[in-house]
Amino acid sequence: MLNNVACVLLDGVHPFELGVVSEIFGLDRSDDGLPVYDFAVVSAEGPHLTTHVPGLTVSTPHGLDRLEEADLIAVPASDRNLTREYPPELLDALRRAAERGTRVLSVCSGVFVLGAAGLLDGRRCAVHWRHADLLARQFPRAIVEPDVLYVDADPVITSAGTAAGIDACLHVLRKEQGPEIANRIARRMVVPPHRDGGQAQYVERPLPRSTCDTVGEVLAWMEQNLHEEVTVEQLAERAHMSPRTFARRFQQETGTTPYRWILRQRVLLAQDLLEATDETVDAIAWRTGFGTAAALRHQFYRALGTTPNAYRRAFRGPQAA
Repeated sequence: MLNNVACVLLDGVHPFELGVVSEIFGLDRSDDGLPVYDFAVVSAEGPHLTTHVPGLTVSTPHGLDRLEEADLIAVPASDRNLTREYPPELLDALRRAAERGTRVLSVCSGVFVLGAAGLLDGRRCAVHWRHADLLARQFPRAIVEPDVLYVDADPVITSAGTAAGIDACLHVLRKEQGPEIANRIARRMVVPPHRDGGQAQYVERPLPRSTCDTVGEVLAWMEQNLHEEVTVEQLAERAHMSPRTFARRFQQETGTTPYRWILRQRVLLAQDLLEATDETVDAIAWRTGFGTAAALRHQFYRALGTTPNAYRRAFRGPQAA
């Protein structure tokens, strides 16, 4: 049963991520019949800590010994988590906690602390999409999933950037104390108890063009004609190559196949149109080359983990859907 929660901080902690954990586990909601947790903010580096907001500091009387009694340890993001050395005493405490079955939860770059403690080895994990490559390089035994909001690899739970910490904390409540408790706390916070989709819908993916020496002109034509159905043979003819040579050059210069490349550009165009226009899903399906709304919905969900209408609501508000 979840009773005792500790949120452990490093210098440069992000107040929002600290606030997420504190809001869910640190408030007394007994007036609403909700559970009250024995909650403590713990410092890994002395009683006074800086935050990444200039002039804002955090003070706490609790040291690392407080982690020994916790049922859940949360590690929020810190301004220097990507490059710093961590206190060995903290890493030892996290390892001991996981070994005895205590759940350890990270928010955003807090996952780097878990990696340094060896808790990601052989485990699936989430992180903010901007840090996914770095996390994979620093901890090659981790199984990094850059498109999800959180990963439950019990007893280690990792979440992506900022607000995804809310999703992960509510997941812990749902798992430990049932959906009713999680839903009621979500209502008090005025947040959805469960969000559709993953990080993919928020990722910026600018197109690398500098290395496209021989297929660059074809790429430019494809971008301007996404509504047209084209074959590799037609594209190869436009590039004055054989289909086999064109396919090989395309893979070398873009890192993918012509089909996957044009599919991704169609999804990106659909995202832009859903955000910036009031066009119907049927009209967007035609403009992006998917043909039908059903085909657009299928490929949009495969790529982003959400539907076109849900995406539009997320980026333009419910009145736009």
